[in-house]
Amino acid sequence: QVQLVESGGGLVQPGGSLRLSCAVSGDNMDYYYIGWFRQAPGKEQEGVLCISYLGDTYSADSVKGRFTISRDNTNSTVYLQMNTLKTEDTAVYYCAASTWVPNVQEMCMNSGGIKYWGQGSQVTVSS
Repeated sequence: QVQLVESGGGLVQPGGSLRLSCAVSGDNMDYYYIGWFRQAPGKEQEGVLCISYLGDTYSADSVKGRFTISRDNTNSTVYLQMNTLKTEDTAVYYCAASTWVPNVQEMCMNSGGIKYWGQGSQVTVSS
């Protein structure tokens, strides 16, 4: 059973940075697609960034140029680096893992079939 644990959330001022971590356990992460998703109150879930086991990435337009995703298979951790944060980035951020996706774009845009999810980490951007 794959387990995902997010960390690194918190309160940050607009324009600031945060790095979220997602620790993966229970299986070899090397062959998993990993994605970061977020959900703000009253809004639909959004696929933020997804990365394949080969390192291909897909980014939502809302975060392009500000957020990056990376993976460290040796330490079974995936990171979400968030720069130039805006108030509209406030949300609960979840990491998710799957081996059953056609590509990274599909993972980010169609999360319904993803089996493994973390518990979420709150990110609040406010002055």
